[in-house]
Amino acid sequence: MTIIDNAIYVDGIRTANPKSLSETFERMRERQGMSWIGLYRPSEEEIREVADEFGIHALVVEDALGGHQRSKLERYGDVLFMVLRPARYLDDTEEVEFGEVHVVVGPDFVVTIRHAESPDLGRVRRRLEGDPALLARGPEAVLYAILDEVVDEYAPVLAGLENDIDEIESQLFEDDVDATQRIYELGREVIDFQRATQPLSGMLEALLRGSEKYLVDEELQRYLRDVLDHTLRVADRANTFRTVLDNALTVESTIVARRQNEEMRRMTELSIRQNEEVKKISGWAAILFAPTLIGTIYGMNFDHMPELHWVLGYPMAIAMMLAMGLGLYVVFKRKGWL
Repeated sequence: MTIIDNAIYVDGIRTANPKSLSETFERMRERQGMSWIGLYRPSEEEIREVADEFGIHALVVEDALGGHQRSKLERYGDVLFMVLRPARYLDDTEEVEFGEVHVVVGPDFVVTIRHAESPDLGRVRRRLEGDPALLARGPEAVLYAILDEVVDEYAPVLAGLENDIDEIESQLFEDDVDATQRIYELGREVIDFQRATQPLSGMLEALLRGSEKYLVDEELQRYLRDVLDHTLRVADRANTFRTVLDNALTVESTIVARRQNEEMRRMTELSIRQNEEVKKISGWAAILFAPTLIGTIYGMNFDHMPELHWVLGYPMAIAMMLAMGLGLYVVFKRKGWL
């Protein structure tokens, strides 16, 4: 069974705890009270049963069955349909986990459909049951309390994001730390958070604009304005986070580019030094090659070879070796190879 909690309220007091939907509808008519049905991932049959009883539009049923909706507010006559995206921050993975809750509000009923663990609607119900004067203001009071709970649950998310952003800022100028991937992934979480929270201000403003038409209690309007104020602050902080992360990504890119340039300069200097060494080795190899060549020629033991019996042949060979070596040394020295 997907009915988490099911109650009928008269003047803000819980007067019945029906065990089934059919019993809820019967008791509701008998007592002329307000019913609040809490469903968790209900089946198609349960949603359609509720929709048929309360005259809920088919498009609401379609959205409730499909899930994965964006935050939105829609009206179908005197029935209001709202989709909210609660969130919680997972510090271990630095991710924002989003839930989804659908709220259908009519003249004398509230149906809540949760598709995730968050928000804790049980806490909302206990809060309202502890304040009968507020609950007696009708279904809009339940809607206000749910909105207030969802917005309050954004506070730990903002705190978690802010803490990770502070860590990133402290890492930016540390050596051997590449924070690019962390900045990018955290930026994606902030963008997803913005998508979930930014529509809320427009939704609340629309609720307030329709307050007179739908006879919303003045005190509830004040409460809704307070939630709107909190929502605007949440949106402002999320925008600030995104700006900070964009700037951090720019700074990190600049630092990475600078490090790469320094590494290229170091490698260039190393290459230049290696070239200088190669020049020296090549120069000395050429100097040593000349006498080796001459020595090799004069080292052949043939009976008949040119200049074999010259008296000055040996001194001449030595002189040629020294002259060629000295000449190459002077040339390479002038070129800066040695």
